[in-house]
Amino acid sequence: MFPNKVSIDKASEILKNSPDIFRTFFEHGTLSLELYKPDLIDKQQPHERDEIYIIAGGNARFELENEITEVKTGDFLFVPAKARHRFIDFSNDFSTWVIFYGPAGGEQGSILNHS
Repeated sequence: MFPNKVSIDKASEILKNSPDIFRTFFEHGTLSLELYKPDLIDKQQPHERDEIYIIAGGNARFELENEITEVKTGDFLFVPAKARHRFIDFSNDFSTWVIFYGPAGGEQGSILNHS
């Protein structure tokens, strides 16, 4: 496999054959890339670093600090460090890339949204 490429097909197969619900596939500096596939209930707790989700497959509802939105394959989500969040009502084929980056406590800056 090309060292800077992570294939969704290959990562999904590796995760499927693992007892874990997530697996790290790439790290560089503060950046960490995981594939996450919750099982029945998403039991996540707030994280110490900022994170990005890119929905890899399926659909779900996503709760961030008591606000809920629908998500589907290809959607991008930003979650600031220490924010309460979880996926709910996710389809059987649901999985998401998780990208952690930056320092504990999160980066400072403004959020520009073009949605």
